Amino acid sequence: MALDPDAPEATDEQLSHARRFVDSHPALAARTKEGIIQRPVGRPRDPGRKVSVSLRLDPDVLEKFRSKGPGWQTRINEALRNA
Repeated sequence: MALDPDAPEATDEQLSHARRFVDSHPALAARTKEGIIQRPVGRPRDPGRKVSVSLRLDPDVLEKFRSKGPGWQTRINEALRNA
């Protein structure tokens, strides 16, 4: 650290203004375990989440939806909703 000009040593005046992490960021400190911030694992839950199913479709139907590019599953969902 002494050799890094971008990380100078803190002065006594700077240290006198220092606050504990738990005091300056209480909500974040509540998410720590042994000094390590605990992040949720995986994607956040979607309140309107969809249900994964296995569905058999005729090849020509599937190809028609896939031929229009990304979003083919969403388009199938919309077609089924409209039906």
